[in-house]
Amino acid sequence: MTGGKEILHMMKEKVLGPSDPDSGKGKSKISKHVTHGFHLVKGTSNHPMEDYLVAEFKHVDDNELGLFAIFDGHAGHTVPDYLRSHLFDNIINEPHFLTDPADSVKRAYSVTDSTILEKSGELGKGGSTAVTAILINCQKLVVANIGDSRAVLSENGLAIPLSVDHEPTTESDDIKNRGGFVSNFPGDVARVDGQLAVSRAFGDKSLKIHMTSEPHVTVKMIDDGGEFVILASDGLWKVMSNQEAVDAIKDIKDARAAAKHLTEEALNRRSSDDISCIVVRFH
Repeated sequence: MTGGKEILHMMKEKVLGPSDPDSGKGKSKISKHVTHGFHLVKGTSNHPMEDYLVAEFKHVDDNELGLFAIFDGHAGHTVPDYLRSHLFDNIINEPHFLTDPADSVKRAYSVTDSTILEKSGELGKGGSTAVTAILINCQKLVVANIGDSRAVLSENGLAIPLSVDHEPTTESDDIKNRGGFVSNFPGDVARVDGQLAVSRAFGDKSLKIHMTSEPHVTVKMIDDGGEFVILASDGLWKVMSNQEAVDAIKDIKDARAAAKHLTEEALNRRSSDDISCIVVRFH
């Protein structure tokens, strides 16, 4: 006879894909139409994979929460790994999360970043972008991001951005007002203090005086027109527009197959970065 723990382990394995840890899928318990799938591909660079993700449904009190996130690390993998283990717990533990999710997410991002900076001795000097999406009872979607990982909703076939890319060029005034500078060397992207290609991130203790970890937050009710949402690291968005990504998977009903198709299309377009992708289908 199989015990409860064994069944839970089997369910977890089914969600995370034991034979292929870089691919997996799952579904809501309260709506059979809501499903998710994910796929990761390591880039061609010499450093280890620095993308980490979360994709799971979780019951908290009387609510079902779909928890989806991509953390794209830089200068090491310890910060994105820490975020994968702690950020959602910090968000959910905010006392007013269900009544004021936007403010709660902002508070949790700030608290988490403060802890990462305090733990820089063990977590290192690196950092991470983040895009998080929480689906509350299959009805309300709470999206937050810092950096250039992105969330895009397909609504009646149109790509609707739910996040904002935080780039040094668009926030150069804020960076300069904090005493930093934005470099624009020929053949390179703009960088904060000549180092980091995003203007907001977790960690990065040596640069934090000149940048922020305050997220852009969007709260969106999912109605009949909402078809699916894509979360992906910049390894996808460097080579595909929002609408191209939506068009590429609009007819793929299996969420994991859709996520895998997007990563493969990015590779076909010569993306050399780590590529992580989550697709959540609403019907």
